[in-house]
Amino acid sequence: MQNTRYARSGMVCSVDHLASSAGITMLDRGGSAADAAIAANAVLAVTAPHMCGLGGDLFALVHDGQVAALNASGRAGSGADAARLRAEGHTRMPHLHDIRSVPVPGCADGWTALHGRYGRLPLADVLAPAIRLAEGGFPASPLMLAGAGAAAQRPGGGDFAAAGAAGDLVTRPGVARALKAIAATGRDGFYLGEFGQGLLETGAGEYLEADLARVNADWVEPLRVRAFGHDVWSAPPNSQGYLLLLALGIADGLDLPVDPGRSAWAHLLTEAARVAGHDRLAVLHEDAKDLLGEHEIARRRALVNPSARVKLAAPAADGDTTYLCAVDEQGMGVSLIQSNAAGFGSMVFEPRTGINLHNRGIGFSLTPGHPAEYAPGRRPPHTLTPAVITRPDGSLRSVVGTMGGDAQPQILLQVITRLLRYGQAPGEAVSAPRWKLGGATGFDTWDAPDESVVEMEEGTRWHDGLEALGHPVAHRPYGAGFGHAHLIDVRQDGTLAGAADPRSLIGAAIGR
Repeated sequence: MQNTRYARSGMVCSVDHLASSAGITMLDRGGSAADAAIAANAVLAVTAPHMCGLGGDLFALVHDGQVAALNASGRAGSGADAARLRAEGHTRMPHLHDIRSVPVPGCADGWTALHGRYGRLPLADVLAPAIRLAEGGFPASPLMLAGAGAAAQRPGGGDFAAAGAAGDLVTRPGVARALKAIAATGRDGFYLGEFGQGLLETGAGEYLEADLARVNADWVEPLRVRAFGHDVWSAPPNSQGYLLLLALGIADGLDLPVDPGRSAWAHLLTEAARVAGHDRLAVLHEDAKDLLGEHEIARRRALVNPSARVKLAAPAADGDTTYLCAVDEQGMGVSLIQSNAAGFGSMVFEPRTGINLHNRGIGFSLTPGHPAEYAPGRRPPHTLTPAVITRPDGSLRSVVGTMGGDAQPQILLQVITRLLRYGQAPGEAVSAPRWKLGGATGFDTWDAPDESVVEMEEGTRWHDGLEALGHPVAHRPYGAGFGHAHLIDVRQDGTLAGAADPRSLIGAAIGR
């Protein structure tokens, strides 16, 4: 069981104690929660390339009296051509080793937008811990090792040849140069500098310089739903955040058992997630609207049968990410999620800096005329699902999120329900065993929603009850396959209670 950590003047939770420490350093120097979040994310961009980095995308929610949402997900380049992929025989976007699944990365734009609006310290100071680790080296984490060998064999992936065992020293000089460029001249130092030139060369027509000059960060209106006496907020489309809010809205009206250890609890929440998400492939795109109306929540809730798994028609037509959160002494909260999509991403590396490029383009459709069809300037549907919880008076209650591909809303549905409905402490809510709807890649859950298996972590007691209700079930080891959820809860007296997910092995909730 992961212990809940307590603090009075600020807290940072992340997947890596080095990142959480960098964030706390910013708070100690008078920085904001945004400064702390950027510093922590920048460290992770160095130390956790198997989850995130400058070659990936970013979403964030900020509570500073009210909730603001930042969409820093990249757009497909000017050379995007769905017809060409179809002519080559593709029916879906290539998963690995193909630059066409690499929209322009939005991470650096996200940092500069977040810092420009909420930062208090110079950006160079905020990025300094990450630069020091990239130049001087950092110990390889146990979770990096699974993909480091394959990454080292790819052109541009030589940084990871040193990661043979946990604790081996890894340096990333190209990433250090990219971070210094951002610190010196902002986003243009990255997109129009060494990294940008390498991306243009690697793309071989996939991108134009104008694609890199275009800012991939927008402040957008967040989505909200009332559940368990609180308002829960997430990012709007192209994020799948609506799935979390829709499932919470459904669950709020269900007769949940008093004990979450009962199989009825897992059944009802599983069904809430399934009826919320079964048509995701058809309805989620960057211009999607009206996904959270009261009538729509009620309509989907009525599909849930307490006594059996419901049959859902498919629509007509192991992911890696990192989540972190920070709260400062003034009460600002930041919920930030940043991702490569699948592990090291596309396994394509920008050759000059060695930055591994995401494969968020796998969210695009290759169906002609689909609103999310792969096309120039479009953003793909995204799994990234940050969350903020506020009390009815608008004050900050929690910042929370997780990695986990398609399963992010399912994981957060369980964590948030445990927190709000059952009053569990952050450590208990975050570390409790989970279920998720399984798929082959972590990004294909909704291809056939009636075929998805309910995967259960070791330590659950739901197996027999779920099978009796018609669920196909499977047991899986407790660990990173069920996400890394991190949570900071703000108590009524202002005390911060936080927990980093024990599944991350080296994660930390650090307070001051």
